Amino acid sequence: MLLNLNPIPESEIVAIIIFGCLSFILMGVVFILFFYFSRKKIIKEQLEKKDLEIQYQKDQIQAVIITQEEERKRIAQDLHDDISSKLNVVSLNSYLLRTPNLTEQEVIDITGNIIDLTAKALDSSRKIAHGLFPPVLEKFGLHAGIEELCLEFESSKAVKVDYQNKIQFDEKDKDKHLHVFRILQELMNNSLRHGKATQISISFEDKKGISTGIYLDNGIGFDSDNKVNLKGLGMKNIESRISFLNGTLCVNSVINNGVSIVFTF
Repeated sequence: MLLNLNPIPESEIVAIIIFGCLSFILMGVVFILFFYFSRKKIIKEQLEKKDLEIQYQKDQIQAVIITQEEERKRIAQDLHDDISSKLNVVSLNSYLLRTPNLTEQEVIDITGNIIDLTAKALDSSRKIAHGLFPPVLEKFGLHAGIEELCLEFESSKAVKVDYQNKIQFDEKDKDKHLHVFRILQELMNNSLRHGKATQISISFEDKKGISTGIYLDNGIGFDSDNKVNLKGLGMKNIESRISFLNGTLCVNSVINNGVSIVFTF
């Protein structure tokens, strides 16, 4: 039997080679375009993420600045209303003592008024100093500071506070402890003023070596899925403190079902 071994025409070989080269080039171009657009998309997403992080940091800084300015305004108002006004009256009463022909009873009354106003001014100055940095927190640590904070809120008879602590606060972390204290202070103020809560629960636990705070109240709550509700000044202030502590914050709330907040530090 004879085999047909006719050679492939040279033109067909050239066509096959050209087709292969074009296919290879086309695949290369597709690959380059795919890599280019994929990389461009990744860079765009990274830039958007970076922009969000920068905006978040700006919001935090702005919240801290606004809080500081409001605190300065409050302190100035307290100094003017509670201390300056009392000292003005003390000064006036002191000048009255220089009035000639005062009776013994008048001197006693004026002196008594001066002593009373001076004591009230001292009490006001202690309260202002306490608001800036609670002495108990400085002298006895975070645990004692939180206990005193809970007693202060309970003294209003408007709310019952349950506080439990299962961790040991390190004395070396006093700077961090002040932030934890201010976070609780802000949360408790929110529970009373906005949440209308009558019961608050605060606890601290060690979860896998991480200090964790758990805060609950039985107030009117809010929709935590709506991010607008988490953009208040108080919440931004809390977030900025959590950021300073390199911690995390998880807020859960349902309308008419209180608030549940877990944070680490």
